Amino acid sequence: MSYAYIKVAVEDGVGVIALNRPKILNALNLQLMDELVSELERMDQDADIRAILLTGNDKAFAAGADINEMAEASAIEIMKRDQFAVWDRISLISKPIIGAVSGFVLGGGCELMMNCDIVIASETTVIGQPEVKLGVMPGAGGTQRLTRAVGLQKAMEMLLTGEPISAKEAARYGLVNRVVPVEAYYQEALRLAKQIAQQAPLAVQVIKKSVHKAQDLPLADALDYERNAFYLLLASDDRKEGMQAFLEKRTPRFTGN
Repeated sequence: MSYAYIKVAVEDGVGVIALNRPKILNALNLQLMDELVSELERMDQDADIRAILLTGNDKAFAAGADINEMAEASAIEIMKRDQFAVWDRISLISKPIIGAVSGFVLGGGCELMMNCDIVIASETTVIGQPEVKLGVMPGAGGTQRLTRAVGLQKAMEMLLTGEPISAKEAARYGLVNRVVPVEAYYQEALRLAKQIAQQAPLAVQVIKKSVHKAQDLPLADALDYERNAFYLLLASDDRKEGMQAFLEKRTPRFTGN
């Protein structure tokens, strides 16, 4: 596929998507989001891809929405665009998304990062939701996902001041998984993605969905969902292969069936 604002590659079972508007810090315009979500959905249906790596460049993962598309538009025009509908489709991706972020991760960039299942950040990363400084607020999940990630008080501070936090502080709050030198963040994320891609595909996808259910359901209902998902995986060929390989002390050959 040929895209204007993203670059795509595949390496050892990992689909790689790189945001590609470097001159304006990967600002998220409507076309970029359409391209990104279309490619995420394509990779989700590709049996040869078992994990997805989402990244930008060393200077910016994404510095926010493209203000040029919003500055002169009326509230009715923006509402009719329904520009956030495309974001809802990201949450339906069944394969794990690993974020490799560096530099500016602001506004929509922060919201996009929070749609990743695992995040590796460079030590130069700054993360925030500065919309209040423009007289608006997050609209793609910033108030909701940030609160769930860092807690009420910290989310209030970040959202009401618009001030970003460092990568190390983000790691302390669990907003990113780990922080590494800028020259290593992409390779570390790719290494992790490749490790996940070697696991049983059905189990990986069911685990991802089960973890997300933990945020959406009461504990009793979430435990019931987990138990039924466990029983479902017992019927898979990969379960048989995985257990047989363990007994035979060899590397399993998972097929995703």
